[in-house]
Amino acid sequence: MKKLFIYFILVANLFAIDATIEIIKSAEKLPTIIVENLNNDKNDVLLGSKVHKMLVADLKVSGHFNVIEKNSGTSNIDYESYQSDNANLVVKLETDTINKEIVSTMAVYDINIKQNVLSKKYTINQDTRYPFLAHKMAIDINDYIKAPSIDWMNRFVVFSKYTKARESHIVVADYTLTFQNTIIRDGLNIFPKWADKEQNSIYFTKYMPSPTLVKYNIYTGQMDKLISSEGMLIASDVSSDGNRILLTMAPNSQPDIFLYDIAKKTNQKLTNYNGIDVGANFINNEKSIMFISDRMGYPNIFSLDLSTKLISQLVYHGRNNSSASAYNEYVVYASRESDNEFGANIFNLYLISTKSDYIRRLTANGVNQMPRFSRDGGSIMFIKNTPEESSLGIIRLDYNKSYLFPLANEKIQAIDW
Repeated sequence: MKKLFIYFILVANLFAIDATIEIIKSAEKLPTIIVENLNNDKNDVLLGSKVHKMLVADLKVSGHFNVIEKNSGTSNIDYESYQSDNANLVVKLETDTINKEIVSTMAVYDINIKQNVLSKKYTINQDTRYPFLAHKMAIDINDYIKAPSIDWMNRFVVFSKYTKARESHIVVADYTLTFQNTIIRDGLNIFPKWADKEQNSIYFTKYMPSPTLVKYNIYTGQMDKLISSEGMLIASDVSSDGNRILLTMAPNSQPDIFLYDIAKKTNQKLTNYNGIDVGANFINNEKSIMFISDRMGYPNIFSLDLSTKLISQLVYHGRNNSSASAYNEYVVYASRESDNEFGANIFNLYLISTKSDYIRRLTANGVNQMPRFSRDGGSIMFIKNTPEESSLGIIRLDYNKSYLFPLANEKIQAIDW
């Protein structure tokens, strides 16, 4: 039970990151884009400014543009003038409130061919959701230049945060944490996980008082109890068809990996080790799983073939690898690199390939944990905790860039996106 308690604390209490990555992309000339705000003399100046700044930030985070921000502009277009400024694209953006809806009108001009290449209106019915107007615009601009997808910007992030002793809330947010909507309150609610690709429902663990896996529809509010267990119960991954869930359970104070079939309501035990097996993810087209185990005497990452039941060591770097995520052949994991008995330890993130000796460190220092791949594998989200607060971090894997989005004065327990 002591080992189980220590590991639960290790998983549940997340720490910090460094905003430096060591993946270097060969230098390329990025298109220069000017983003003008036409709301400088309108009634909706503040809202227009917020949407404008968010779009500028999204384009910068994409890594695909050299962005010039202009807080004023007109609807007129003078191609020769913009050519003299070495601009490739110009965005003219205006935001208004019409019949209680927020409406952003965007016109994109390609200066090289002297054409209006995109004109579109974006609407949303809650002003707090304005970040998604900008995210959708950034995706459309990015698609126009045929750059690698940034569709992940328009996905929800779900996270749990501690509020007081034995209480935590679950929140749905955009990736910048600018939009936040608390969907679950009352009691201890931890380890949220998206139940489907469409992000209609989540799984999470609710103490009732025993740990209980709950499915919750974020739109209808329907809540269904799936399974309960003493000790520990965490949903760590969901199959691509949404029909199977990988669980960590400890019904006899012994944490092992289970595979829960939603339709059949069966729960198959996949590991049976006299130690710690936790945090499983599907890999190899869901023919195998990876998981974290202390069977080497310290937490490390292993794979299990679901047909042969063969278990193999997956990671050979680091001696305390506590959390991980997989995308195709790639695994990102957090490795503890210090042994500070009285203070915060250093955890760095590493990226490896399961098909080669490829390994690369993604962070330089600090304490970095709970990495999660984007659905396209091009970005990684993770958590940074300082003594005062948590932040979400985004690493753009093909670029020498990372970003932090703080959750002021609050602590994040777990994330998914």
